[in-house]
Amino acid sequence: MNRTLLIAMSVTIGILVWSSRAGAHHGDADRYNQDVVTITGTVVDVQMVNPHARIVLDVVEDGKTVRWQAELGGPQQLIKQFGWTPSTVKAGMKLTLIGRRLRSGAPYLNLTERANIVATDSGKEIYRTANFGEAAPQGARGTGGNP
Repeated sequence: MNRTLLIAMSVTIGILVWSSRAGAHHGDADRYNQDVVTITGTVVDVQMVNPHARIVLDVVEDGKTVRWQAELGGPQQLIKQFGWTPSTVKAGMKLTLIGRRLRSGAPYLNLTERANIVATDSGKEIYRTANFGEAAPQGARGTGGNP
C-alpha cells in the first residue's frame, strides 16, 4: 500500500469513529415522545453528576406511587445558567415538571428541551429551557406510544 492511501484510510476511519461517538451521546436517538407531559411529585433524590444531573421523585398515579427520574443538563449548566445551589432542589420538595417522556412509556423524563420545573408549594419557577412552550418540531416522529 502506498503511504497516501494508508493516511487517507486512517483519517477516514478516525472521522467515522469520532462522529459516531459524538452522535451517540448528544442525540437523543428519537428515544422521547415529542409531546410534553406534566407530572407532579415529591423529590426523593437529586443527583448532580456528569454528564446529566437527575431528579428522582415519587409520583402518585392511580393511587399507586411510581418512582420517576428526570434528566437535566450537566451540573455546571444548572449552576451557571439557572443559578442552582444545593438548596434549589432537595428531598421532600414537591415539584411539577413538564418534559418529554421516554417512548417506551417508562417513568423517565427528558428536561433538556421544551421543559419546565416549578416548586409546587410556592409556585416559583426554578427551571425553564429557552424553547419551553414551543410546539413539537415539524415532521417529528410520532408523539405517543411505542415506535
